Amino acid sequence: MSISLKNKTFFITGASRGIGRAIALKLAQQESNIVIASKTDAPHPDLEGTIHSVAKEVEEAGGKALPLAVDIRDETAVREAVKKAADIFGSIDGLINNASAIAVGPTKDFPLKKYDLMHSVNARGTYTCIQACLPYLTQSEIGRVITLSPPINLSPKWLGYAPAYMMSKYGMTLLTLGIGAEYHAKGLKACTLWPATLIATDAIKVNFPDMYENTRNPDIVADAVHTVLESENGFTGQSYTDEQILRESGTSDFEHYQDHDNKLLEDIFLGE
Repeated sequence: MSISLKNKTFFITGASRGIGRAIALKLAQQESNIVIASKTDAPHPDLEGTIHSVAKEVEEAGGKALPLAVDIRDETAVREAVKKAADIFGSIDGLINNASAIAVGPTKDFPLKKYDLMHSVNARGTYTCIQACLPYLTQSEIGRVITLSPPINLSPKWLGYAPAYMMSKYGMTLLTLGIGAEYHAKGLKACTLWPATLIATDAIKVNFPDMYENTRNPDIVADAVHTVLESENGFTGQSYTDEQILRESGTSDFEHYQDHDNKLLEDIFLGE
């Protein structure tokens, strides 16, 4: 039996483009209330989408939108945004931690400024958002936290790949699973979700341009998030890939998630 997401409120970070936008539009089709929390308040010369353009798309898709300019490194801004969302919609039923920063490079020459940025956005930003949403999530009938971060993979291949980035993403995973365990008795369900393959996002285009043509579109992640949110068990306490979630729910055809015939590439932190 599926849970109805109609009139449920979801706080989505980094929702002005890419995977966050795709999740917002998918949930809008369920007539949900979508809080579009992102830094991009005005058009960017090199990147598509703002909180306002996505808000318009959400409304057109059947949902209710609240665009909020939020830098998740700013604790006060996050708390104010969460309170405003709860005041307007009456609740917060789910938090989707999608916002993330990425920078890769050898440790010897890696700037600490980039290290600090990734950890303040990824691990600390996720913590800030969870902490601010907790009072509302624990009062919700469904109470969900989904974080876009990878399963913990201790293979030397991945431990030695961009350690600064790896630490920040694994921090998001440990935090989410930890919060789920801490608040399990209060009904909060938490899991992490990671793409099985590279996804066509600006992060891939900028950091791995030669791999951009070997990606799936963000809709597969959005469909997996939707599946988790409407499931009674919430897939709680575990780390999953988008494919795992969809396969466990009966999906076997994934071809429509790619717009090309190129070989798909497995996402980082997966496999040996």
